[in-house]
Amino acid sequence: MSKIIALLAVLACALSTAATADEARAYKEGPVSIISFIKSKVILGYKIYQGQAHDPHDADLILSVTYANMAALDNLNDRTDAITEQLLGDRAKRNQKAADRESMREVLGSETVRELVLK
Repeated sequence: MSKIIALLAVLACALSTAATADEARAYKEGPVSIISFIKSKVILGYKIYQGQAHDPHDADLILSVTYANMAALDNLNDRTDAITEQLLGDRAKRNQKAADRESMREVLGSETVRELVLK
């Protein structure tokens, strides 16, 4: 991790030096993302699907989290509460953040499904 930070610092210095030398940049600053690096223990993967909403009740974005099996969901909150609180704050703070997100999305529902792997 420290090697990555050192590399980023070197790149930042190089870019700032180049920027002052040449005022006409070949790029413009774009959107900013905050990225968290997490090593999950029970989650196999995440997927995001874009759909076509045919009416106001249809979703246009589908988020998927894949677990190894149903047993991975047993006591999941008990195992992740400490991590969740450390990353996102206490329940009151998380509830406020959830309310803030409602201004940019409407959760239409969720469903637990199981993949059937054909033999």
